[in-house]
Amino acid sequence: MNAGSSRIAVSVVAGLGFLAVLVFAYVQPRSFSDFRYLGALLGLQVILVCLWYYDVIFFPLLMVLFLWAGMDVPFSTLGRTARWLALAVAAFAGFVIWMRDRRHTFGLFHLVALSCVVTALASAIVSADPNTSLLKVLSLFLLFLYGATGARLAIRGREVEFAQNVLLVCEIIAYFSAMAYLGMGWHIFGNPNSLGAIMGVVVTPLLFWGVLVARNPTQRYRRLVALSLSGVLLYAAMSRASLLAAAIAVAVLCVSLRRQRLLVVGIFVVALLGATAAVVDPEHFNRFAETETSTILYKGKREEGVLGSRRTPWQHAVEVIKEHPWLGSGFGTSYMGQFAQQRRTEFDPSSGGLYTKVGTNREHGNSYLALAEYMGLLGIIPFAILVFLIAQMVFRICVWMRRTSNPHHCAIPFAVVLLAGLVHATFEDWLAAVGYYLCVFFWTSAFWLRDMLPAPVPAPIRAPSRLHTRVACSYETIAPNR
Repeated sequence: MNAGSSRIAVSVVAGLGFLAVLVFAYVQPRSFSDFRYLGALLGLQVILVCLWYYDVIFFPLLMVLFLWAGMDVPFSTLGRTARWLALAVAAFAGFVIWMRDRRHTFGLFHLVALSCVVTALASAIVSADPNTSLLKVLSLFLLFLYGATGARLAIRGREVEFAQNVLLVCEIIAYFSAMAYLGMGWHIFGNPNSLGAIMGVVVTPLLFWGVLVARNPTQRYRRLVALSLSGVLLYAAMSRASLLAAAIAVAVLCVSLRRQRLLVVGIFVVALLGATAAVVDPEHFNRFAETETSTILYKGKREEGVLGSRRTPWQHAVEVIKEHPWLGSGFGTSYMGQFAQQRRTEFDPSSGGLYTKVGTNREHGNSYLALAEYMGLLGIIPFAILVFLIAQMVFRICVWMRRTSNPHHCAIPFAVVLLAGLVHATFEDWLAAVGYYLCVFFWTSAFWLRDMLPAPVPAPIRAPSRLHTRVACSYETIAPNR
């Protein structure tokens, strides 16, 4: 980011922030004696300072704040407010900087994302709780605006370095989570499904790719240990959706890279360990297999079948869709019967900033079904097109890998994350939950992948495509042409 753009972005956002603070101080002067509000104000100042290094610092800051808000760590309530301040600043500052660059471009993907926000706004207007729904539409708009502008600045021209940093963060998460869960019994991610989501969608697929592209044996063994720990944590989470997402992402990566032998070896090792355990102590193995099968596959509801725990929320969602078929129940809000009525919106940092007192959402067990309930059959069309475009990009990356057998491309890690996310969202409800850190990383990865797609390879070849330039560094990863 050049100095002129930085100064303008800081001046504009800082001026707006200062005016907002003055208005808030005039309306509620007593709030400034509350440490929670003072903490939020201090967080805003830190966020504004980070604007000077927007392209390098702001995305890591954003992810840290969203993780902080969603984890069982000290002062997480302040993080719930700071994440929205950071997202708003990141979106508007990124837009200002991006539009000042004469090379800025937008395509079909960005147009469809904008249409998703418009249809979400239309559904929010007819919602039984429009206040909550409009706030969630605003958060979706900020996320997509940041993804289309500021997030692209964070990775432009430094794809290789960014991929290295992402892998390093995944290693740290794997080691730290293993120490917390296995060593101290500290469930830092709270719900086991959240542990399974971050391990199955992000950490495990990325570390597996990191093992394939390791530049020396030391780095490969280090990442292999982290990958093993993430697998143990994934198993400990007992999340079927996470296990399935990670398995499909790894399998597709192996098949696309013509590494089927590696996949077979992995399956053989797991089968050998199981067979050895069965021979040593057959009775214990039978009890263990029966217990784990009931826990993982049936969630303790064997009589209801494999999808017994999902059937009830799916049926409720279908019933709401039948009652509100066109524009749905309102973006981010479910039909709650007697509670589906307008509530007064309040501000409290300990509750995540702006909020409504009565809950207006429930579990759906499927992100796509939840979107259909929120948006209706008309409003879901832009989201369906957006998901189709993401799947198309992932397929294009897989075809490129299949034809080149080359794992060294910066688009591959984001493609496997998106693939795992699309699978995981079939059984978990987070794709439209902007306050969830996995949702933020998923959608920003989609905007990144749009800019890093490799050119089509006309014929199956084993050598790297000449249509792409190699970055002169030890990482040996291909970055897209500019």
